[in-house]
Formats: sequence, C-alpha cells, structure tokens
Amino acid sequence: MRSTFYRMIMQILITNDDGIMAPGLLVLHNIAIELAGPHGEVWIVAPQSEQSGVGHCISYTKPVLVHQYGPKKYAVEGSPADCVLAGLNDLLPKKPDLVLSGVNKGNNAAENTLYSGTIGAAIEGALAGIPSIALSQFYGPRNIDLENSFESSATFGAAAVQACLEAGFKRAHDYALFYNLNFPPVPAADVLGVRAVSQGYRGDGAFSASATKAPNGRKFLFMHGRPQQTPTKDGTDAAVNLSGYVSITPMRADLTAHDQLATLAKKLK
Repeated sequence: MRSTFYRMIMQILITNDDGIMAPGLLVLHNIAIELAGPHGEVWIVAPQSEQSGVGHCISYTKPVLVHQYGPKKYAVEGSPADCVLAGLNDLLPKKPDLVLSGVNKGNNAAENTLYSGTIGAAIEGALAGIPSIALSQFYGPRNIDLENSFESSATFGAAAVQACLEAGFKRAHDYALFYNLNFPPVPAADVLGVRAVSQGYRGDGAFSASATKAPNGRKFLFMHGRPQQTPTKDGTDAAVNLSGYVSITPMRADLTAHDQLATLAKKLK
C-alpha cells in the first residue's frame, strides 16, 4: 500500500552530474514519470556538460547560463547543486515534492560519496527542506557490456525510491535526511534484493595523481581513482552491491563526529 506522502507526489525535479545528454538521466526520467503518475509533473534541470566529481560545489563567484531544451527541460552551465538551486529559485513554478539525482554512470558508494556531484545535488535539495534521493548504477564485468547497462536501476529504481519515501525523511541535529541508492553491477535478473546499509570504506587514499610531460615540456597531472571492484566491510554499501543487492543508505549533511564531542570537551577543561 502506498504511503500518504507517496500518493501526494505531484512535482519532481530531476538532475544529475553526467550532463543533460547522459543516458542515465533518461532512465531517471522514466523512474520519475512512474512515481509522479498521470497527474504529476517531472522537470529536468541538469548540467550542460559533465560535472562528475564536483561534489557539492556551487558557482558562488560567477553567474551561470541557462538553456531551455523543451517544456520542463533545462540545462545549466554549472554544477548539479547549481541545477537544484536554479530549479527551486527560478525555473519551477513551485517547490517540488521530491528531488531525484542520477542515475549516475558509476557507483557512488563508500568514499565516492564525498566526491560525487550526484550526491551534491541531493544534499542541496535536502538543505532546502525537500525530500531528496541520489541514484547510481554500479559498473562491473557482469553489466558493462549489456545492451542496457542501466538495466538493474531501470528495473528496480522506482521501487527503491518508493521504499525511501515510505521510510520518511526525519531530521536530526536540524539536518534533513536524504538517501543514497546504488544499484548492483549485474543484470536485472540477477539482482538479489534491497539492503539498508551504512556507507562503506575502501581504505585510505581514494584518489592518486600521476605526472606526465607534454611535448612542449609542460607538466600535467592526471587524477586516478582506485579499483571499484574492491568490496567494503560486510554489510556496507559497496560490499552488498558487489554481492548483487541494491543498497540504500540514509544520510545527512551534518559532518560532526558526535562520538568525539565528549572526549574533546574533557581535553578543553
């Protein structure tokens, strides 16, 4: 049975960090259409170009250009968080009932969460007091060559979002809840279920840099991420994804290490 909140969804804002032309945005649009139903509206406000890895960046020091691609479809020459701000403050006629970000091409599990523009858009929605959910498709040898590599997110996306809506968006320490969904790197037929899990950790040093010289002698640096098929601790996001499960992780933007407050207070006496 659908929750009251789920039945009341009428207007959804969708965005991503892969850009307005990304195939995952079409997957998310279909998910949003299913959630909104025949009487709802789905608005697209996505970056004009790829913005992977920009996190929760906003274009605070410069204006951003907006392009209209069609009815309820816009691109912003800025970050995913810029897109949410544009939608909320200018482009949409009223505050949306839900912000969805994705479906990202690649996982946003473990430490990837901290770099992700997909997550950044969900954070911006949550900070504005709007229920927000990020969706990402894990890639691996079992789905990379599929005709539709987004098969598992396309098949299970609406149900996973519905589960989040049913669970609610309770605040703590004033910060609103948002959800991080990652779909496993397997065909849809091999998805084993959905798990509620914490954010995992692959180990220190999520990214590295290597230097190379151009023909003119100038030095350039290339940034490299670690292998994504490394599982995290049992019962955390990347571990269950690699085992074939959809992961749902409830999150807040509060970065306080609450477990250390008492210890620090004692040292300050």
